[in-house]
Amino acid sequence: MAFPYRIATLIYAFDDNDKVLLLKRSRQPNQNLWSPFGGKLDTESGESPHMCAARETREELGISASATDFRLAGIISEHGYQDEAHWLMFLFEYQPKLKQTPPPCDEGEFDFFARQDLEALPIPRTDREKIWPLFWQHRGGFFIAHCHCCEAGDRWTIEQTILPAPPPQP
Repeated sequence: MAFPYRIATLIYAFDDNDKVLLLKRSRQPNQNLWSPFGGKLDTESGESPHMCAARETREELGISASATDFRLAGIISEHGYQDEAHWLMFLFEYQPKLKQTPPPCDEGEFDFFARQDLEALPIPRTDREKIWPLFWQHRGGFFIAHCHCCEAGDRWTIEQTILPAPPPQP
């Protein structure tokens, strides 16, 4: 199907207690749902995914970040999402630990959550079913996944997986 391709970043940031920062979105897509922050790549300026992650961190968190503050954790492509577009999403982990909850921004409000608290939160269905499990499984590693979105049910394919190295033995 001929849909436009949209390119975006999702940024996973943590505090010193390994709680993840999530944004309760105030507008579509995913209005009133909790998700990592991020945004669309500025393709007209030739912005790189890492540069986009740094810009979105400055805009949404008010933190001066550089492209080297981010580790690419995964790439997700979605074919025909909501019958509107194809998406290519770069998932980054922001390496510095956050010390406080950022103030609200135009996109919504922020809060930190422990991993076990995510089950009780209203989050997007595909995040809950696929993206979060892939992120946790590969945290410190890397993955690429493709989702063929359709009415009969999304079909996911894992195209590359690099599991994190086990911690060194004492």
